[in-house]
Amino acid sequence: MKKTLFLIITLLFSTYAFSLHILIPMDETQKNHLKAYGVAYWVLAQDAEVSWLLNYRGGAFLIKHDDKIERQCKLRGVTYNNIADVQAGQIVSEIAEPEVNMDVVKLQKAPKIAVYSPKNKLPWDDAVTLVLTYAEIPYDVIYDDEILKGVLPIYDWLHLHHEDFTGQYGKFWANYRNQTWYMEDVRANEEMALKHGFKKVSQLKLAVAKKIKEFVAGGGFMFAMCSAPDSFDIALAAEGTDICDVMFDGDAMDPNAQQKLDYSKCFAFRNFTIETNPYKYEKSNIDVTPQRARLVNEKNDLFVLFDFSAKWDWIPTMLTQNHTKIIKGFMGQSTAFNKSLLKPNVIVLGENKSIDEVRYIHGTLAKGTWTFLSGHDPEDYQHYVGDPVTDLSLFPNSAGYRLILNNILFPAAKKEKQKT
Repeated sequence: MKKTLFLIITLLFSTYAFSLHILIPMDETQKNHLKAYGVAYWVLAQDAEVSWLLNYRGGAFLIKHDDKIERQCKLRGVTYNNIADVQAGQIVSEIAEPEVNMDVVKLQKAPKIAVYSPKNKLPWDDAVTLVLTYAEIPYDVIYDDEILKGVLPIYDWLHLHHEDFTGQYGKFWANYRNQTWYMEDVRANEEMALKHGFKKVSQLKLAVAKKIKEFVAGGGFMFAMCSAPDSFDIALAAEGTDICDVMFDGDAMDPNAQQKLDYSKCFAFRNFTIETNPYKYEKSNIDVTPQRARLVNEKNDLFVLFDFSAKWDWIPTMLTQNHTKIIKGFMGQSTAFNKSLLKPNVIVLGENKSIDEVRYIHGTLAKGTWTFLSGHDPEDYQHYVGDPVTDLSLFPNSAGYRLILNNILFPAAKKEKQKT
């Protein structure tokens, strides 16, 4: 009887001892990379801690075992392993070795997320809201009303919708001015401008951009894709200068607008030239979509993520975690950024060096940070206006979408790294 009881106790203890941690691999063995981020966020939302193992198995997550967490992994189809405390210690010890380009970052609080997006329906989707929804990560949708009322300080992370902050409605006028959605967008924006006391939409959007800039400078995290990054900087540089032609705001643009741009107000770009022709889709030469068409196509379009020192450059390392360093290219209103127009303090996270273009960049402003990713949809190479929404259940291991989710977890990271 005593032997039997001892055996039962030993077996129970062994089972518990070998299940003290959950390891969620993020290399090629992971069945659903995108849902894995959702599990990590869910754990943080339960006031538990997640260790992000930078450069270990594609940026794996290590979490103290809990049956509820294991259940979440199963429900979401996320690959995981139960490992003993001693195994977890061995992994962390391996990562701590000075010659190994790995590190451990503690994630401690689920960031409160806002997505800047219009309330009226437009004929395109947004990659960030798609992947947040698929990964089951909660977010609030806010727009000009909320930002001008001062709600940004309650959020940790802000994504900019594919917005045109210059007040030119994405330069869609030439091709879509007679479309119902375009006319409705113009009407809604003009009403919003008048509501807040502005004569022009460009003035409204500048006020919003300046509020966002204050948010970042105060310690916020901003992520922007497609047309938002360059139009945001153009709007800031053009403060006090009319760069909109008559069909956009009712009067002619300032003929000396180019000379009046103030690049010191921009986040990422300098010395750019604005596109003044209203019939051209481009807003400036920041985007290199026109000239790259003769250089790349869907088969050979790609960009490469940089390797950073995990122990010294842990922030860019965190933002580039992936199971591959080669990312499939994808087009957008701003497909890629002109490398020659970057400010010197901008960190390049991903580029196509062969054609001298950058796709993924990062920087700081006072107490906060920003990240820009070019292109529209990482899994739809050339997403046209009116195309159907991408079904992410078909792309659970998308390397491009992983870059977005790296940024989602970034605000949860503890500034001072600790070794487990």
